[in-house]
Amino acid sequence: MRWSNENIRCVFNSLERSLPLYVETIGYSAWERIFNRPDGYPYYHWLHTLEGEGIFEFSGSRVSLTAGKGVLITPFTPHFYYPVSDRWSTAYITFGGVAVAAILDSIGMNQSAIYTESDQFSFTNVIGEMIHKVDRDAEFSGLESSTELYHFLMLLKKFGMPNDQPSLSQYYDKLRPVVQWMEENCSANVGLPEIVGQANMSVSYLNELFRDAFGMSPYSFLIQLRIREAKKIMVTNPGMALKEVSLLAGYNDVSHFVATFRKKEGITPAKYRELHLAAQASDAL
Repeated sequence: MRWSNENIRCVFNSLERSLPLYVETIGYSAWERIFNRPDGYPYYHWLHTLEGEGIFEFSGSRVSLTAGKGVLITPFTPHFYYPVSDRWSTAYITFGGVAVAAILDSIGMNQSAIYTESDQFSFTNVIGEMIHKVDRDAEFSGLESSTELYHFLMLLKKFGMPNDQPSLSQYYDKLRPVVQWMEENCSANVGLPEIVGQANMSVSYLNELFRDAFGMSPYSFLIQLRIREAKKIMVTNPGMALKEVSLLAGYNDVSHFVATFRKKEGITPAKYRELHLAAQASDAL
C-alpha cells in the first residue's frame, strides 16, 4: 500500500460490537500528533511507526518507536506519546470484543508491550492491507475485519519480538531439533537427563525455552507426546490390552499410565477408547 500525506481513519458500526473480536477503528496518521491520555483508552490500542520516530510513555517506561516498532496497550492504561522527528507517520488499530480478553489471555498477550518486527513479519504490510480493504471496499464488513484482526494477532504472537525478546518463531527454531528427537523417541526409556543431553544446553535454559515456546516444561511436553502416542495406538489397535499400550507409549507401569492419562485428559484410557469406538460406530450408520 502507498502511504500519502492524507490521514485515513475508518470507524466501524457499533452493531458489530457483539462479535467476540471486533475492530473499533483502524487508520493511518501521516503526521502523528501529541496524545496525552492520563486515563488511558477504553479499547485495546495498537500503534506502530511507518516513518520517523516518536516517544511512547506508559507504565513508567519511555520507549522510542522507530520504523518497525509498535506498541500494544491494554484498555485504560495511562499513556502519552509524541513525535520527536520532523515527521512521524503511524498506523493504528483499536479493538475490543466480548472474548478479546480471553483470546489474549490464552496466547499470553493480555498486557501492554513493545513489539519489534522480525524478518518474517511486517506490521506495515498486514495493517496496511487491512486499511486498504476497509478504505476501498464499502462492503467490507465487521465480520471480515474481525477475521483480519485475529490473523494479525496470531502473526504478532508468532513472529513479533515483545520487549526486545526473541519471537515465538525464533524459540521454535531453537527447539526444533530437540523436539524432533523427542517425537521420535517419546516411546523409549528417556527422561529429562536424556533430553538435556540431546539439547546440549543447561536444564534452566532448556526449561526457559520450553516455557516461552509451549507454556510447559520439557518433561511435561514429553508426557504430552506419550499421551498422543497412546491415543494413536488405541485408535489403530482397539483390541490391544492397556498394558501393551502403555509399554508401546513409553510407560513401564500400566497403573502410572492410567493415572497420568486420566490427569491429563480427564478420563481413563479405557473410557477414551470406548468413546472413540462409539463415535466410529455412529459415523458408520
